[in-house]
Amino acid sequence: MGVDEVEVVESCMVAPCQETPRRGMWLSPLDLMLVNRGLTPAVYFYPYRSGLSDFFDVARLKAAMAMALVAFYPLAGRLGMDGNDRAEIDCTGEGALLVVARSDLTIDDLCGFLPSPELRTLFVPRVEDYSPSVLCAVQVTFFKCGGVALGTALHHVAVNAISAFHFLQTWSAFSRVGGAAALELPFHDRTLLRARPPPFVHSDAFSVFCPKLNLSVEPSETVVTQAFVVSKDQITTLKRACIGSDGGRVSTFYALSAHAWRCVCVARRLPPDATTRLTFPASVQHSMRPPLPPGYCGNGIIWLGAAGKVRDVTSSESEDLVFVAGQISSAVRRMDDELVRSVIDYFVMTILRSTSHEPAPGRMPDTELRVISWLGMPVYNVEFGWGKPLVMLRAVSERAGFVYLMDSGKGDGSVRVLMCTEAAILNDFQRLLYARF
Repeated sequence: MGVDEVEVVESCMVAPCQETPRRGMWLSPLDLMLVNRGLTPAVYFYPYRSGLSDFFDVARLKAAMAMALVAFYPLAGRLGMDGNDRAEIDCTGEGALLVVARSDLTIDDLCGFLPSPELRTLFVPRVEDYSPSVLCAVQVTFFKCGGVALGTALHHVAVNAISAFHFLQTWSAFSRVGGAAALELPFHDRTLLRARPPPFVHSDAFSVFCPKLNLSVEPSETVVTQAFVVSKDQITTLKRACIGSDGGRVSTFYALSAHAWRCVCVARRLPPDATTRLTFPASVQHSMRPPLPPGYCGNGIIWLGAAGKVRDVTSSESEDLVFVAGQISSAVRRMDDELVRSVIDYFVMTILRSTSHEPAPGRMPDTELRVISWLGMPVYNVEFGWGKPLVMLRAVSERAGFVYLMDSGKGDGSVRVLMCTEAAILNDFQRLLYARF
């Protein structure tokens, strides 16, 4: 696929259709940690459905976006600085970028729907030429086959995955006739995640909280991304293997994360006495007292970690997954209001005083694995009135050692495991992933 296979035919700013607050929006420490992370690129693919009038009508999409931006007015603003040179969202109401393009490609040309630099270049709008930074950009690309690619780029300082899906659901609901009847409004007060006066970090916080990636300066290997589908029956088998003597409930996230962690350690042939770590984002919403309000719009996650000796993670005994899943669930159970407050205070006391928050170069060591779960999120509920997407995915991969878990969209209880790893271990990982079933 080449860049010339997509032609931009229109580019405009869509502003809220009603007057919205004009102010500087204070950003929490959890937001500020992502100020230089940039825009998160994702793509939705919609097959053409005959018999539906005005398939992905651009005027209808613009009108619906203008309505959605009334409630999500920060996304119509720009990234700015307050009087103390602290980043903020400047709620200007200037609008979100909407690009319309066309392509001679078909959806069938896209080779399995996997993240790639080409996918991002073709279907996600470019925002580098806009200063100050645009916070929301969307590209609608019409294929020769009649289908559509919807590429989104939302700035991570403004929204995390949960808030991004909330916005996209709202936009698509306004596009459907009567679809906006029961929408939940976003909650914009980020001062709920303000540091304590004075800030204080509990001594036990770092037993589960992981403030940053451990990166290596070793040369990068060839990195590939592959998607694997795990069926509902296979997930049930994994859950049963994770149940300990207490007979407690095991979630799909615990079971799949434990299994993927074990498979990666074996595929990489790690030394048995090495310490390996699994890290994952966890929402703080229900761990805080009081909980964050429903619809909280902003970054409300912290990174937790579980660690163990490779020999314990990769044990071939029948109770291997009980131990591994238990390490993950233990980290989640220890996340309470004190831990969340300590994390916020830690960022204020240390990292936010640093001179740079640019994403660090380098690769993760082989002992590290990051699992990001979109399970249970409304990934496929972005339905504008012309049917649900065929597939949704992040447009470009991250470093080797990242795993994304999401519902497959098939409606059969299966899960899509998107694995970004070194090419040298991909075949072994695939064999190990399915060997248990």
